Amino acid sequence: MRAVAHPIPDHVPETLVGQFNLFTAPGMTPTPMGDPHAAIGMLLSGPPIFFAPGNTRNGEGTWVVVRAEDQRHVLQDGVTFSSNRNIFSSALGEDWPMIPLEIDPPAHGHWRSLLNPLLSPRRVMHLEPIVRQRAVDLIEGIKAKGTSCDVMQDFCFPFAVSIFLQFLGIGWERLHEFVDWANDLLHGTPAERTAAAHTIVAFLDDLRDLRRQEPTDDFMTFVTQAEIEGRPLTDLEVRGMAVLLFIAGLDTVAAAIGFDLYYLAQNIEQQNSLRAEPDRILLAAEEMLRAFPTVTPVRRATRDVEIHSVLIRAGDLIACPSMTANRDPKEFSDPDQIILDREDNRHVAFAYGPHRCLGSHLARREIVIGLEEWLARIPEFHIKSGSTPMTHGGFVFGVENLMLDWSAKEAN
Repeated sequence: MRAVAHPIPDHVPETLVGQFNLFTAPGMTPTPMGDPHAAIGMLLSGPPIFFAPGNTRNGEGTWVVVRAEDQRHVLQDGVTFSSNRNIFSSALGEDWPMIPLEIDPPAHGHWRSLLNPLLSPRRVMHLEPIVRQRAVDLIEGIKAKGTSCDVMQDFCFPFAVSIFLQFLGIGWERLHEFVDWANDLLHGTPAERTAAAHTIVAFLDDLRDLRRQEPTDDFMTFVTQAEIEGRPLTDLEVRGMAVLLFIAGLDTVAAAIGFDLYYLAQNIEQQNSLRAEPDRILLAAEEMLRAFPTVTPVRRATRDVEIHSVLIRAGDLIACPSMTANRDPKEFSDPDQIILDREDNRHVAFAYGPHRCLGSHLARREIVIGLEEWLARIPEFHIKSGSTPMTHGGFVFGVENLMLDWSAKEAN
């Protein structure tokens, strides 16, 4: 449930108001066996920029920038197009940013430099054995229970949550508790989302206070001991970092793996090809990131500015859906075709510019490892007969009720 759409601002020409919404347009609402990526890709046949009323959870409208080149222009300029919206904290009636996502340049650069070592390729390489073992444990546990599963609930979410727990230095015995919090936060009713947000913040605050007294070798210890511009971090700054890690590391990675498995369950030949030649999974994962991105970055204009001679007023919101940029025919040949061996794949699934996803190295490895281990351990799978996957749009696209079955191959 979302807020009622705000009135269309007076400066928006009627001719530029589009009948589209990331949450409620055809293909965006929870749709049986739907394809929200293809639905939003249809925008490429229309104007390069238009105004979408009610295009946020709180009912604000946004400008929608459709093409990749224009999105790069917006996302590269973090001064004119601010990401400082305090989305999470404002939902709690508070006012603090998720760091570094909601910090604008030039201060953003200092925070980014502080956190880069935690998510560097070298650090991810160190974590890889843990990530792989977690995937193996989860998949083997699924196999032990039978020949079908709800892959989002049984694998994708627990896999992503367990890596977050590893970062926090928390034992996996709390995995299901965190999965429940994540599900309520991301997919619950408004009351459930608010309650989960308070619970998560309280937990992270308590952990912060504990690590100040009893440091270990984990993310929270690092940020409680870190300094920014010669001073220690405040409690709210530590909270802002931890909340961002929680949110960014869960829904996006789980959704990406889910869409990949959804696609492979419907395309058995490609599934078996990757299983037979696992060295191809790396390129295939990049192509599926291009074809099935999950995130729409949103910025707020800090001054009046024009895009394609369209006036955007200071305070207006601008949405840059990665789903249209990744299917822009000016960027990709055969953009609507999924070519698992596609090379030079300059997709923007991890956004673009100074706020490009800080955790992209880890996310990539989680996705690739998840696919490698699933295909190595689960025989030919398909969508379970009688079940109906539900896809949805929003600022993070996703798939639910993805029941996979491999009983026929097990029987053989």
